[in-house]
Amino acid sequence: MRKSVRLTGLVLVLLLSTALFAQAKGPKSLEGKVWSESSTPISGAIVYLQDSKSNSIRTFISTKDGEYRFGQLSPDIDYQVWAQYKGSKSPSKTVSSFDSRKLVTIDFHMKNE
Repeated sequence: MRKSVRLTGLVLVLLLSTALFAQAKGPKSLEGKVWSESSTPISGAIVYLQDSKSNSIRTFISTKDGEYRFGQLSPDIDYQVWAQYKGSKSPSKTVSSFDSRKLVTIDFHMKNE
C-alpha cells in the first residue's frame, strides 16, 4: 500500500509539473512606449517586430501616448524589435525565447526627431 501511495504522489507531482510547464510556455506579449529625446511620448512612430524563425515583420503605429503592443508571441521564437520615426531608427532590441516573462516591456528613446 505504501508503494502505491508513493507512486500516486509521484504521478500527481509529475502531472502538476507538466501542467505548470505547459502554462509557462503559453504565448507572450510585448508592450512599451516610444519616447522623444526630451522624454515626451511620440505618436505615430512605427514599431517593427521581426520573427527570427520566418523573418516575417509585424508593425504597430504608436498611439497618442506613445504606446505600442504585440500579443500572441510564440515563447519558442526570438524576436527583434525596433522603432522608426521621421527617418530616425532606434537600435534593435531582442525578445529572447529564454525570457520566461509573459509580458515583456521595452521602451524606445528616439534621437534626432
